[in-house]
Amino acid sequence: MMVFDSTSVAILCGLLGICIGSFLNVVIFRLPKMMENEWQSQLLEFKGDTPSQPNPPYNLATPRSRCPSCSRTIGWQDNIPLVSYFLILRGKCRHCGTRISLRYPLIEALTGIATAFTVWHFGPTQQAVAAVLLLWALLTLTFIDLDTQLLPDSITLPLLWLGLLFNLEASFTDLHSAVIGAMAGYLVLWSVFWLFKLATGKEGMGYGDFKLLAALGAWLGWQMLPAIILLSSMVGAVIGILLMIFARHGRNVPIPFGPYLAIAGLIALFWGRTLNESYLGLIY
Repeated sequence: MMVFDSTSVAILCGLLGICIGSFLNVVIFRLPKMMENEWQSQLLEFKGDTPSQPNPPYNLATPRSRCPSCSRTIGWQDNIPLVSYFLILRGKCRHCGTRISLRYPLIEALTGIATAFTVWHFGPTQQAVAAVLLLWALLTLTFIDLDTQLLPDSITLPLLWLGLLFNLEASFTDLHSAVIGAMAGYLVLWSVFWLFKLATGKEGMGYGDFKLLAALGAWLGWQMLPAIILLSSMVGAVIGILLMIFARHGRNVPIPFGPYLAIAGLIALFWGRTLNESYLGLIY
């Protein structure tokens, strides 16, 4: 009978995470297009127009993945996470030789490494299972927001309810703190949004940011919200300054806030309690 220690379990989960990362690539690419198709369909329905012919199905499973350059279907042997990109295809389409973005294997590798670390950090427990689900959702939201400046309700809202569900048994905080965290997380950024809009006439962030912070509050409790807001602001400021210096990113060009919230949420997930205790220690 084989006995696995926590490190072995973490490595196995990391391999699973690499496969999940391949699926996250599909979600990141297709979910915004699915949302756009749905909006267009709703607009036509509102206007009373009927399309001449129904659109072909487009979801996370259909159609099969294709090369964006030559439109040839990608076979299973070219879809093996990491292996296909580096060893079989060497970063190019099998059919037309077009360079494939390095981002796809990077997301697979990042998901695998982060999954392994999460399981190692929490151990083989229910808490680790919950933390891994939160991790995968935050990774997906981060890259969707970077691409489209959207945080889909189809991810943020189930994430909020899932946080409350896991905290029925106090996986990360007690249920009372989780419920207050969900409410406070939404209302804090909602208030900032309206204060900024009344003061400047501009919208400083989107409603998806409110829902994401509410979800993080539901997972980690209201006690973690100050740390998450502070950390996300610090990360955002550093990255924003670097973009302006090295990428000549204009001040008027909008920068999505969701990735900073996600990064801060993960920091709070792993080390939030330690950070809070250190902060309170400095005060008192």
